[in-house]
Amino acid sequence: MNPTRSKTVAWYQTETMGTREGNYALLTRVGVCDIKTMNGELRSNIIKNHQFVALNLMFSRTYIPPIMEHKNGSDSFYTHLPNGCQLCYEGAKMVLFVTGLCRKSCFYCPVSEKRMCKDVTFANERPVSSDNDILTEARSMNALGTGITGGEPLLVPDRVLGYIRLLKTSFGREHHIHLYTALSPERVILKELKAAGLDEIRFHPQPKIWDHLPGSGFARSLGIAKELGMDAGFEIPSLPGSEQVADFARDFDVFINLNELEFSETNAEALKAMGYSAMDDESCRAAGSRDVAYSIIQQDQGSKAHFCSSRFKDAVQLRKRLLRTARISGREFDEVTPDGTLFYGVMEGKGEGKGEEDVDGITRMLNGLDVPGQLFEPLDGRIELAWWVLEEIAPEIGDRFRSWYEECYPTYSRLVVERIPIDTAADFTI
Repeated sequence: MNPTRSKTVAWYQTETMGTREGNYALLTRVGVCDIKTMNGELRSNIIKNHQFVALNLMFSRTYIPPIMEHKNGSDSFYTHLPNGCQLCYEGAKMVLFVTGLCRKSCFYCPVSEKRMCKDVTFANERPVSSDNDILTEARSMNALGTGITGGEPLLVPDRVLGYIRLLKTSFGREHHIHLYTALSPERVILKELKAAGLDEIRFHPQPKIWDHLPGSGFARSLGIAKELGMDAGFEIPSLPGSEQVADFARDFDVFINLNELEFSETNAEALKAMGYSAMDDESCRAAGSRDVAYSIIQQDQGSKAHFCSSRFKDAVQLRKRLLRTARISGREFDEVTPDGTLFYGVMEGKGEGKGEEDVDGITRMLNGLDVPGQLFEPLDGRIELAWWVLEEIAPEIGDRFRSWYEECYPTYSRLVVERIPIDTAADFTI
């Protein structure tokens, strides 16, 4: 499975990650790729003017490549990588979604319907009902850090502070924690965050104030955060006008992360109304978003800037996290695929009454065939086992049981990617 092209990954990201909608599902349900370039009636003057300027810059200036590009075909580039981003690159950062509550109405917000405006908490894909859920998820991937996000995390400050203390106490001060916020918190809350152990804070001002950041609450909060010893900067979508935030970040000597604008199920109509279209027929990347970031970084390579592409999130960040989790939490008989999924065999009874009796019968058969106990496991009314064992004993199974090969994510929900019946006449659906 290629994370940038899989239909299942598209569904998985929409339903569980709450951050992106992948290729097939959105392209067919919402019709993003049917959008043609909008005329000037639907685009604001600032969008038209900025794109014109950006294109002129690209063709009139001498080509200067970005200082660093991720050498993985992800199309991301940077002059500076914050510590939190470095851990994301390794797939070692857990995402702690503390609440879906938010008082802002950003037109580009990609949070899924199952999380948006709901006071729910997730550690990666795992629903959180206790501190132990967070620790279990962190250990399942040997997380070296955590990114706290939402919604707006600082609408539940006591929860955020408690989680920071929990993570630092459990995994040590070296466990890196960064926080996203669209607010400009006062000194008292910033001091509490620092005292709890927050390492890095990323501010997300709305586009309507990008042209007057000097003297704003964000300038004040940035100054306090730096004074307290936290790494601080901006994280915003790469939109026309974001060069104003980049200029301010350079003058204030803080970093800026520019995220590629993406279509999701929840923001597609708003993006279409603003005149945005998909870059191609195979992704949900918004056309022009990368060009805005490229022109900003090309003009000022002394800035602390990072463009994070949609492709990087899928093909690198997500894939490396899955690989990390699979290698840590996979069973002895699970085969870890190059994309971080688990591949194994499955056996179950054929009748409607399949259950423990069938599991006992399959177990007796496997024991009779001298299959080592570490190569199979009873689970949810069926037996999961090494795929190579299933392949070897297939002639012995006959028509007593159903059997197939299965591939799934190594995550809390164990989302199944594919089932391949040994008996190709059998009809399996996911």
